Amino acid sequence: MSLSSFFSSFLPVVHADAPEENQIKGEQEQKEEEPTEEAEAAEEPEEEEEPEDIHPAIREECQETAKCAPLTKHFQHCQEKVSAGEGYKGEDCVEELFHMMHCVDACAAPKLFSKLR
Repeated sequence: MSLSSFFSSFLPVVHADAPEENQIKGEQEQKEEEPTEEAEAAEEPEEEEEPEDIHPAIREECQETAKCAPLTKHFQHCQEKVSAGEGYKGEDCVEELFHMMHCVDACAAPKLFSKLR
């Protein structure tokens, strides 16, 4: 007894039926009646341009606030130190980045959502 005959004794076998000829003809007639996508695209006016993203500008403003400026300066100092090779081996500024971004995001979120529609 083969494995397939074992499973087929428990599970019914289903075969896909070929579509009937009149169904195929009906689909072809519908395709001929419908205009092509290219013709539709030519008739439609061009889409509007997306509005400018204000999020980066708001983030930059928040980096310069009294609350976030010290964290931003600390992150920049860390970046300079690491890129100059003065930090310890394997040092990165991820912790400083997270602290700065947390402050900036907390500042930017209310400003951003007040300007969205």
